Amino acid sequence: MKQNKQILDMIQILKDLYPEAKCSLNYEKDYELLFATRLSAQCTDERVNQITPTLFKRYPTLDCIADAELDEVATIIHSCGFYRVKSKDLVFGAQMLIQEFDGVVPDNMQDLLKLPGIGRKTANLILGDIYHVPGVVVADTHCIRISGLLGLTDGTKDPLKTEQQLRACLPINESNDFCHRLVLHGRAVCKARKPDCENCQLNILCDYFTNEKDLHV
Repeated sequence: MKQNKQILDMIQILKDLYPEAKCSLNYEKDYELLFATRLSAQCTDERVNQITPTLFKRYPTLDCIADAELDEVATIIHSCGFYRVKSKDLVFGAQMLIQEFDGVVPDNMQDLLKLPGIGRKTANLILGDIYHVPGVVVADTHCIRISGLLGLTDGTKDPLKTEQQLRACLPINESNDFCHRLVLHGRAVCKARKPDCENCQLNILCDYFTNEKDLHV
C-alpha cells in the first residue's frame, strides 16, 4: 500500500490539475442532486444534464414530482436508460421525502439508504456535497478503477471494499474532493479504454505505470 507522503503527493497533484473539485451533475436544490444522481446510474452525467432541465421545469417542486404520472416522467427521462425503474424511484422517492422526512433530503447514511434506488455511492455524494460530512468516499467506476491502478486499494472492483480501503488511507478532509478529482482525471487522462500513462502527472506514483515499465525493461 502507499506511504502517507505518496498519498499526499497524489492529492496535491490532482488539486493542481483540477482546482474545482465538484460534481459534474447540474442542480439547484438538494433533492435535484439526489434525483440527478439516481438518473446517472449506467448513464453519463452529460446525458443526465441534458434531461434534468426539462424534468425540473416540468416538475418545479418536490410536491410536483410526488404527484407526477409515472408514464410522463418515464417519457422525459427515457434517454437515460432504465427509465421505468428510475421514474418510479423519482416519484416514490419524492413521496417518501415528503411523508417521512418533511421534504428534506436526509443528512445520514441510514435514512438515505431507505429511499428507493439510493445506494451508498449516491448517499455518500449527498453527504459530501450537500452536508460536507468529512471522510466520505464516493466509489464510482472511475474512483474504483483509478484507485486500484494507483495502488491506493488492492484492486478490488467492489464499491464497498473500495470505499473502506480509501477511507482508511485518505485524510478525512480530502476524501470527497479527491474522489471528484479522480472522476475528472478518468475522463481527461486515465481513460478506461486507453489510459494516457505517458502524459499522466500521477505516473511516477502509480503502481500500474511502474509495473508496466518493469515489464518492458
